[in-house]
Amino acid sequence: MNTAPPAPMTDLQVAAISRALADQRRYQILLQIGAHPEAVPCADLLKVHPISAATVSHHTKELERAGLITTLRVGKFASFRIQRETLQAYARQLMEI
Repeated sequence: MNTAPPAPMTDLQVAAISRALADQRRYQILLQIGAHPEAVPCADLLKVHPISAATVSHHTKELERAGLITTLRVGKFASFRIQRETLQAYARQLMEI
């Protein structure tokens, strides 16, 4: 089976990811989420980062907007999973510079 190479990201997508990763706290949260093969519960993020639940929510929404994570909801509880395909596409795009 012959699959086509992935399309390059748009400039807007690259900029959104760059902005999301420019914040040190968001970068640390992404590292924590990416270190686990399963979804990471929001409560686990709160244990590691000494910030409010509202601030974690803000950071995870920014990461989700950039396409770097997905949010899985069960009732009022949220867990997060990294989107490796997006991160790989971003890295490929940067390698073109």
